[in-house]
Amino acid sequence: MALLEVNNLEVRFGLRSGEVSALRDINFTLERGERLGIVGESGAGKSVLGFSILNLLSRPGYIAGGEILFEGRNLAAMSARELRSIRGNRISMIFQDPMMTLNPVLTIGQQMVECLRAHRKISQQDAKRIALQKLKQVYIPSPEKRFDQYPHELSGGMRQRIVIAIGLLMDPDIIIADEPTTALDVTIQAEIMDLMLELCERNNVALILITHDLGVVSQVTKQAMVMYAGRIIEQGPTREIINDAQHPYTQGLMNALPQMAIPGQRLNQIRGSMPPLQKIPAGCAFNPRCEYVMEVCRSQLPEFTSSGGCRVACHLVAKMKLEEAAAQRVEEAN
Repeated sequence: MALLEVNNLEVRFGLRSGEVSALRDINFTLERGERLGIVGESGAGKSVLGFSILNLLSRPGYIAGGEILFEGRNLAAMSARELRSIRGNRISMIFQDPMMTLNPVLTIGQQMVECLRAHRKISQQDAKRIALQKLKQVYIPSPEKRFDQYPHELSGGMRQRIVIAIGLLMDPDIIIADEPTTALDVTIQAEIMDLMLELCERNNVALILITHDLGVVSQVTKQAMVMYAGRIIEQGPTREIINDAQHPYTQGLMNALPQMAIPGQRLNQIRGSMPPLQKIPAGCAFNPRCEYVMEVCRSQLPEFTSSGGCRVACHLVAKMKLEEAAAQRVEEAN
């Protein structure tokens, strides 16, 4: 049994103009200690997926179908009381902005101790000891001093380390990291990602890394999913996706990396932008932006096609695979 299994997940938002689907047909598994990257532009549905796993969606958003199985138990069907024993305990989430996560009127120590005592029946002294231990694990200098400080007294990188330490407090089985380095400079970003990788490997914690940066995904994760307009359009081993992207959208993301541009020339970019949920095109949602678009792309939703170790939802890839199979049969016949 997989640690986490998501089957046919659908998430909808009720608007005045009617309901829209934010996530459709989401399927994946996560094993203990596995590191999964979820990639895509803003509006692809990455963060909604992260929130859905912990059933943290606020109205008008709700889980309209499918199941999210954690050790065989469906999180989507749990009561609020049952979910409290999972959130922050067995599954932790690290958000984009640490200042939105940390309470500005409580010291770091008060927040960590409160979190521990909410989930475990331990004394104040034991809670402080565990909190200091976690601060040391994330290489916070002078943890005793930081324990008594307020969030505004710390730098952005330090605050993000504190948030990671809080995420590790309960020794979770899964950490969901939603753009954990967005607000940090490049040097600090690298330090934070190295830290998360080290902690996950040391503690055998599964990681779901949500990001728009394929470079980060290539360094940290073993499996990857590329999302577009609420659907998975390519998934498989990270190395295979990075080295031989199959879907035109994934190829566009790869070509948009700064290192792929010719020095002195403009950066490559995918034309157009992500469609709003109310105006997702028929057929393949990427078809208005795709340079390889065919007539079938405008009318039929593509099924997944196996290509190497990956699954790709693309009519062009399916056509190429059929042509390859036909050519091979002719060659074998001759």
